[in-house]
Amino acid sequence: MNHDQHLLRIKPDLRAHMLLDAAAGLQRANDSDFSELDGGVEQAGFARDLVAALSRSPRIISPKYFYDAQGSALFDAICELPEYYPTRTELALLARHADEMALCMGPGADIVEFGAGSSVKVRLLLDALRAPRRFVPIDISGDHLQAAVQPLARDYPGLAITPIAADFTRDVELPPALPGSRRVGFFPGSSIGNFSPGEAAHFLRNAAQWLKGGGLLIGVDLVKDPAVLHAAYNDTAGVTAAFNRNLLVRANRELGADFEPAQFAHYAFYEPRLQRIEMHLVSRRRQSVVLCGRRFEFADGETLHTENSYKFTVEGFQALALEAGFEVGPVWCDRDRMFSVHWLAAPNE
Repeated sequence: MNHDQHLLRIKPDLRAHMLLDAAAGLQRANDSDFSELDGGVEQAGFARDLVAALSRSPRIISPKYFYDAQGSALFDAICELPEYYPTRTELALLARHADEMALCMGPGADIVEFGAGSSVKVRLLLDALRAPRRFVPIDISGDHLQAAVQPLARDYPGLAITPIAADFTRDVELPPALPGSRRVGFFPGSSIGNFSPGEAAHFLRNAAQWLKGGGLLIGVDLVKDPAVLHAAYNDTAGVTAAFNRNLLVRANRELGADFEPAQFAHYAFYEPRLQRIEMHLVSRRRQSVVLCGRRFEFADGETLHTENSYKFTVEGFQALALEAGFEVGPVWCDRDRMFSVHWLAAPNE
């Protein structure tokens, strides 16, 4: 069977896709089952979740495990690709409207960035804000976070920087708020689209409480021509494919698995009924994989679903934010309405 025939077998099925989101809530193995691993809690969590993913049908894993040091570097490379419009479009919006956004955030801000990555975009805000007091970047990749923080500390010597290496999709302990400062959140890149609708609502409810009396500046990718979306997630240079397969490379290195990454094809497509891009790794042949002492069989054409990226309408996202307890504020969109940045005011109590 050739590669195109593999892909023809992955016809979108609405009921199956709905089951994928429900699968994330299944009972999983305890971290203690993987306590023999050398990498601590984060590695144990990766092992637990990947074993759980391969043990169920359909197979799906959280995209947060893309972001080891190599995966983070590959994502930075994706952001520079001509096909990948979100980064340059959001950067242009931030550059054009930073002063307006800074007025919403207010003087003396205590800024929390969720999924900080390279912290490139926050610089546009820091340059526009009046006397920001502290920056708290949160990212799951500790190595990548430390590399990003060093130049920030050099370039903004008067800014207190408190990095937190953590998974902000779980309960994360923020440092105490600074007296006399508004705590404001920054969540760029439309990473909210990687959450299921239930997870997105849960995050926004948490954020509304974490940011009481302040607010959240958040980037949100918009529904658009599927051809534009297809190109963004299937770049001709193959960087997104390498990013996708790096999940398997990471599993081999950190968990002692024996995936053959070349035997898994990158596949991404737009599912219009759910308004999301889906990304999969497709087994090119019948094969077996050993992971954490367990053997898993892949059928020819079977997939591991590695990412969803939901797209929104402005009105649809605002409704979600209102339900979470925010008040909707200004929205900034590019001329072609490819991308949006929203200011959401958090409740005072």
